[in-house]
Order: sequence, then structure tokens, then C-alpha cells
Amino acid sequence: MNVEIRIQPDDFSIAAEWDALRSRTAGDIGAVASFVGLVRDRHQDSPVTGLYLEHYPGMTEDSIRAIVNDAGNRWGLEDVVVLHRVGQLDPREQIVFVQVAAGHRAAAFAACEFIMDYLKTDAVLWKRESTGGAERWLEASGDDRKRVDQWRAKESD
Repeated sequence: MNVEIRIQPDDFSIAAEWDALRSRTAGDIGAVASFVGLVRDRHQDSPVTGLYLEHYPGMTEDSIRAIVNDAGNRWGLEDVVVLHRVGQLDPREQIVFVQVAAGHRAAAFAACEFIMDYLKTDAVLWKRESTGGAERWLEASGDDRKRVDQWRAKESD
């Protein structure tokens, strides 16, 4: 399985990632699923003015690699790319990209969703949201934790 994990301040091109995947896989796959996350411009009733992401180099990549390896073992993936931006981001900017290639669509969809769910709860990243004059550190939501709990329950079945 080819795995690329990049933590970067710079924006990314979905088209360039797609082209690179097609070059790497050269017809060996049957399905690709991808996800792009954006910085929200609102939190509840407050406008979001920015999001700052911190990471711990090495540890962040290792935490994401563990998630990707788990997904690869579950679904027999061929290729996975995870890009996560760090630093100061403005509302509506791209923040995360996950691209998964597999032999069949069910595996690609499930693995992409699994990776995103675990990125929200287990990746070593810290997010500070600015809303007007206030700032707050973000944690995984109860819904994020429920989604991961569902994956864990499926694993134990």
C-alpha cells in the first residue's frame, strides 16, 4: 500500500492529487473515494474569523499513519493520501484532504469515512478557533466520538 501523509501550512490542489494518484496506480484500482474538509465560517450563532492548527512534528504523522494502517488492513487499500494543513487558516479554506484507492467502491468509501472519523478523534492536532474577539480550543465532539465508537463496535463483532 502506498501511503502519503503530509502536514503542511500551504493549500493543496485536488486536481494535482488526483493526477498523481492516477500516475501511481496505473489502472490497478477499481475505486477512489476522497474527502475535502473546509474551515467553517460559523460556530453555532457566532461568525468564525479564523482557525489556528498546531501539531507536533513526527508525532502527528505517526498518529495518522496508525489510522491509515488500520484502514489498510481492514479494507486492503492500494493507495492512501492524507494532507492536513496547519497554521492560521481563514473561513472557507481547505483544511484536510483524504484520498483512498481500493479494488472496489465499498472498501474505498468505508476506508475514507473511517480515516476521517479517526482523524477527528485520534490525530495529534490542536485547533484554536477565533470567533469575533474570543478564542477557544476545539475538541472532538460527542458525535465524532460516537462515530469512532461505532467503528470499534464493528471491529469487535
